[in-house]
Amino acid sequence: MCPRTKEQNELIRMQRREQILDAAARAYFHTGGSFDIRDVAREAELGYGTVYHYYPNRHLLIEDVLGSGFERCEQALAEWANISGGSPDDRQLLTYCKEMLWLWQSDARAYLVYKMAAEHYAGLPEKDRHPTKRRFMERLYVPLQSIAQREDDSVNHMLAVLVGCCGLHYYAGTSELDVDRIAKLAMQAITKES
Repeated sequence: MCPRTKEQNELIRMQRREQILDAAARAYFHTGGSFDIRDVAREAELGYGTVYHYYPNRHLLIEDVLGSGFERCEQALAEWANISGGSPDDRQLLTYCKEMLWLWQSDARAYLVYKMAAEHYAGLPEKDRHPTKRRFMERLYVPLQSIAQREDDSVNHMLAVLVGCCGLHYYAGTSELDVDRIAKLAMQAITKES
């Protein structure tokens, strides 16, 4: 058996890191946000020492979970904005709602960004709250509000419907989201239709 190359070791390291970040996001929902490194190791089916090697404390772990979640959400918003041409109609907003639900359903890290935003990032250390809130507002919320061409609080209502309904998937363990139905409910919140 040949020893692994430097590239193979780096690939394994990156895959292990992704495995840990996914497990940490899932552990957040299983423990109500009060997970520790042992919970993440159990969720990832890895040894405690392995997880500790990558993340010696939960704050560094949460920071990376949110950082990668932000990247995914920012990319999804940018892609949608490019497709919608910067001035979407209600049909395109409905598509955005569906895309977010599909993303969140498959990616706990991306959902956690919005879930924690709804809670004002209360689970973060005080020193990290303000920069994280600012990143959410500047890179996700304000651009969405601008693209949606809504200056009132209707974007808040739309996001509340999306975040709340997706939370059932993670907290109650529902298998699949009814994406079409939830997106229509979110659009009712933004268009104020009954």
